[in-house]
Amino acid sequence: MLLAEMDRRLGLTKKLSQALKDPRNPNLIKHQQVDLIRQRIYGIALGYEDLNDHDSLRKDLVWQTAMEGEEALASSPTLCRLEARSDRASAWKMHRIIVEQFIASFKQTPEELILDFDATDDRVHGHQEKRAYHGYYRDWCFLPLYVFCGEQLLVSYLRPSKIDGALHTWAILKLLAKRLREAFPSVRMILRADSAFCRWKMLRWCEKNNIQYIVGLPKNNRLIKLIQKPLTRAIRKYKIRQTKQRHFGSIQYAASAWDKKRRVIYKAEVTDKGVNPRFLLTNLKGDSQSLYDKVYCARGEMENRIKEQQLGLFADRTSCTKWWPNQFRLLLSSAAYILIAAIRRIALKGTKLAHAQVDTIRLKLFKIGTVIIRNTRRIRLFFSSAYPYRQLFLCVLAAINSS
Repeated sequence: MLLAEMDRRLGLTKKLSQALKDPRNPNLIKHQQVDLIRQRIYGIALGYEDLNDHDSLRKDLVWQTAMEGEEALASSPTLCRLEARSDRASAWKMHRIIVEQFIASFKQTPEELILDFDATDDRVHGHQEKRAYHGYYRDWCFLPLYVFCGEQLLVSYLRPSKIDGALHTWAILKLLAKRLREAFPSVRMILRADSAFCRWKMLRWCEKNNIQYIVGLPKNNRLIKLIQKPLTRAIRKYKIRQTKQRHFGSIQYAASAWDKKRRVIYKAEVTDKGVNPRFLLTNLKGDSQSLYDKVYCARGEMENRIKEQQLGLFADRTSCTKWWPNQFRLLLSSAAYILIAAIRRIALKGTKLAHAQVDTIRLKLFKIGTVIIRNTRRIRLFFSSAYPYRQLFLCVLAAINSS
């Protein structure tokens, strides 16, 4: 019910339904397309990853109430046909809706937006279209690209794995930058990513378009030679103190193919596991250690968001034979994340669950045993008197309705 309330507030599923063509005869259909999308998204948010789960869930009175209906919901074959009619155009439109949801979440113009780009493996277990073997992950998989800004999702783009890991990053960055600049002309925009996204032509474009960046730079012998002195000093101190040593600084560096030298932040680190030099390429101003520890290392939080997508919301359940239905499933998982993230951002702010993972929120607020009584006049839900999160549930409901 909380998901349904937040969905009504955002109008998310209604907008997503408008992005997908419905070729069915209106006079012959029993279930509206928006209800099919709601049923699928709510199911993912509640932990039901398979379509066949809906063969029993469709008869649940609470689910029917959340859909504002009184009859059995759609069966798994009907939901399967929904996925089958997705295509490139619908995926494009759904991504635009996700970005617009992100923009609408700000009541005031933000001063800074840090766009985190990262890819992850999505293992396949059949003969899905465009599957490929990936040498790094040592498995057959897809390689979806995610873009987050803080805890908010902007892009979940399914890609084959037999590609450059940074493929289409530049194009997506340009599209995002253009729309975000239209909405927030004075915002400071920062690209943050690991070394897989270090492409100097894209970074040159960032410089020309007033976008700052901080990305990982793969280490090589030439870079290590340039920081030999601080690295030697760190090794000497480690031998004396037997504790981890870190020395930070910056140098000017350019690979042979680059157009000019750029600032590289280095970390000369020595631990009990050996020498561990790291490098970042950036046009940000500031102290090297602060940029490394406080700005770049914060991208690790994005990996938690991807983990929520993959493990908590089944974004890797891309088992359809065709390509676009799998992209559609990825977007359904993304929509489920957006609903839960909105509850976390709006209704759980300042509570103990303000930074909880989706599976924790699901367990404590969504999947609660109740007794339901429904008649022609009203619907009543009776919670257990021993429910430990009663007060929190009421606060969340009030926050959603008042926001």
